[in-house]
Amino acid sequence: MTALAQSFGGHAAEYALHTASSAAVKHLAAPAVNALIQSVDWLAIAPPVIVAVTALAVLVTDLFLPEARKPLLGWFSVAGLAAAALMLLPLLDGDRATFCLTGSTRACSYTADHFTVVIQFLVLGGALLAALLSVTGVQDDRRRVPAGEFWFLLLSSAAGAALLPASRDLATLIVALEVASLPAFALVGIRHGEARSAEAALKFFLSSVTATAVSLMGVSFVYAATGTVHLTEIARRLPGVDGQLHTLVQTGVVLTLVGFAFKTAAVPFHFWVPETYVGAPLPVAAYLSVVGKAVGFSGLILVTVVAFPSYADVWGPALAVLAALTMTAGNAGALRQRSTRAYSAVRLLAWSSIGQAGYLLVPIAAAGYTRDGEKAIGSTVAYALMYAAVNLGAFAVAALVGRTKPLNRLADYRGLYATNPVTAVLLAFFLLCLAGLPPGVIGLFAKVTVFSAAVDAGLGWLAVVMAVNVVIALYYYLRWTALLFRAPEGEPVRHRVPAPLTVALALTAAVGVALSGAPQLVLRFAATTLF
Repeated sequence: MTALAQSFGGHAAEYALHTASSAAVKHLAAPAVNALIQSVDWLAIAPPVIVAVTALAVLVTDLFLPEARKPLLGWFSVAGLAAAALMLLPLLDGDRATFCLTGSTRACSYTADHFTVVIQFLVLGGALLAALLSVTGVQDDRRRVPAGEFWFLLLSSAAGAALLPASRDLATLIVALEVASLPAFALVGIRHGEARSAEAALKFFLSSVTATAVSLMGVSFVYAATGTVHLTEIARRLPGVDGQLHTLVQTGVVLTLVGFAFKTAAVPFHFWVPETYVGAPLPVAAYLSVVGKAVGFSGLILVTVVAFPSYADVWGPALAVLAALTMTAGNAGALRQRSTRAYSAVRLLAWSSIGQAGYLLVPIAAAGYTRDGEKAIGSTVAYALMYAAVNLGAFAVAALVGRTKPLNRLADYRGLYATNPVTAVLLAFFLLCLAGLPPGVIGLFAKVTVFSAAVDAGLGWLAVVMAVNVVIALYYYLRWTALLFRAPEGEPVRHRVPAPLTVALALTAAVGVALSGAPQLVLRFAATTLF
């Protein structure tokens, strides 16, 4: 019995020791395991997720819908984009972040701050208006444009575009940029049997892939020098980079900017724009002119102001020169458009969008020369909101005229007031907003805000270049406006306005008129803290 008790006692002691050690291991391992577990903030990521889920639902539903009911896919897509935009309302009251690093360093890959919410509103609003334009376009061109594929690609691109302003690491930025871009290539060339669309899509694809490859090389250089891809961590570590790596970092900064400069259509990365806009379906061109630019400019703002503030002496002068070249090249190209040339109206809008991109670059460049970079960035975002509303309105009128005048020449707009007075007045208002003339007061105030950002940053020469270009742009905007009110040549053609186009025109006009009546709303926004 004694031997048995001793044996039992020994086993009991061994078991107790094993249990204690197991408990200690679990206690020590618990923080490590918990550190690997991420809680996802679903409300923060709701807008891009809703758009992505809608895209998948459209793709699956298309398999079971008969041909006669395919138009329902368009309205379902519009509803999905509207729902995603409404999910921005709960995000207005504070900053949210998810997919964050654990430990002493607090860096997140997804942040829903004020800047993110405003750009997502711009992206989703622009995509919604482009979708309204597309509902009629896809139905009219249903023999050459497959409805299911079109809506899936548009929604996929919009999901990537909504993800990009919330991205706070270089890897997510590049992925979001490509998710927004790759479906856009297919959208440009989606019309079956049209060589012009296929050629435009190929040019767009090859030039974009080249720019992305250059950006990826720049990202790899920055990562090699800093050891991180999170933007806030890059900003913290860049000033302490070893002196031997300065050349590597500077090269990485410049190369990283290339991909985003391409998306903004900045010179010399602008050559794809006119051919792409002409070759693409008009609603796709409208989408690229607004949402594509929002993607490029938000990415450019994040990598310059958030990630590379210590290298402002590199990107500040580079962007200032790009701004001057871009606005000058865009306005010069718009001046060369002849009214009788095929697609001259679309080409003028394309070259005009390049010129407007130059104005948008001015405050970002100014942020490199001033300590109050957030105020300068606010000017860019405020200008982008104005530009998005009125430019989409101009494209909506172009889509309407293109229903009866497929060549969409400037001469086709002559006498539009005689047949469609409301449409002609709206187009005149949109063009005057782009020119910065009353009654398009919001265009004037937006240009003054950008001009002030350049002057406050000490970029007097850039302000002068901008002023000259604004005067040059007045000529072609006013020339087009005058055509609308001239006597029509030949038999006037009345343009029936479908319901989706009516809604798109009404929304853009309402935004433009409201902001022209109360421009302080945009100006107050420009002074708000973005980050």
